[in-house]
Amino acid sequence: MLETMKPMDIEKRSFEIITGLLEGRVLDPENELVVKRVIHTTADFDYADNLCFSEHAVTGGIEALRGGCDIVTDTQMARAGINKTVLARLGGQVHCFMSDQDVAEEARDRGVTRAAVSMERAAGLGKPCVFAIGNAPTALLALHDLIAAGKAKPALIIGVPVGFVNVVESKERIMTAGVPYIVARGRKGGSNVAAAICNAMLYQIDR
Repeated sequence: MLETMKPMDIEKRSFEIITGLLEGRVLDPENELVVKRVIHTTADFDYADNLCFSEHAVTGGIEALRGGCDIVTDTQMARAGINKTVLARLGGQVHCFMSDQDVAEEARDRGVTRAAVSMERAAGLGKPCVFAIGNAPTALLALHDLIAAGKAKPALIIGVPVGFVNVVESKERIMTAGVPYIVARGRKGGSNVAAAICNAMLYQIDR
């Protein structure tokens, strides 16, 4: 039977359905809204198991965003999906350098990916950033190297690239970098997941 409801009630009802389908499973209260928003975005309940959080990653991410932290993404799709209005009210903005002509030229000249060059550009922003990586494992690998070299200190890394080549390995490596992380272990992820995690934190600030 079709359910009839006002548009503003659809999301609320969706979250009620998600809670019911979790069948009484108890999620960590700090991480619960992030996990449920990712499930809401993907309709994939595997994320209840494969999302991994460093200690107080969500709380720390929320505090960073509340303090005006910027967000760096590796795709225009993730950038489009993040609620920039809420972020701007907090004093932050979203960056994606992937489409910049000079990034493409430098990547070609050096024989590296645009994602790697983009992370180097982001490290030079001079302010704390949340890195939301939903597509390119090379972005995570570059971030790991920048952190090890003392050239980057992310407020939080959201590591959810999707795919097959170096995806699993890059996620496992970034969890050893010594910075807060939210990672979707395994091959699943995507730009929509990266944006959903950002929005889950932003919406906890802007209620």
